[in-house]
Amino acid sequence: MPEKTVSEKIVIENINVPGRTERVDRAKYMAMREALLAALPDTAPGLTVADTQKALLPFLSRDLFPEGQKAGWWMKAVQLDLEAKGVIRRAPQRPVQLYRLT
Repeated sequence: MPEKTVSEKIVIENINVPGRTERVDRAKYMAMREALLAALPDTAPGLTVADTQKALLPFLSRDLFPEGQKAGWWMKAVQLDLEAKGVIRRAPQRPVQLYRLT
């Protein structure tokens, strides 16, 4: 029987649910974090969520996200965590637009 590999976990927050945390795969989180921060501008208003998803694909690990699979879910999870930590921010207008804080 093949050995199961245990992935290292990281605790993330959600700006929409203060105090709630989740444990997720560290490698995927870090890869998405790096791609998201590389894709986002550092000035408001930033990029819409749809434009951010497109912009981060070239920065994304092909090994962890083959053909961008599951990138949408991971981008949202990382987005909400980075907002909770004050690393990125939403511009005040609709639709949601995101940018990095310097």
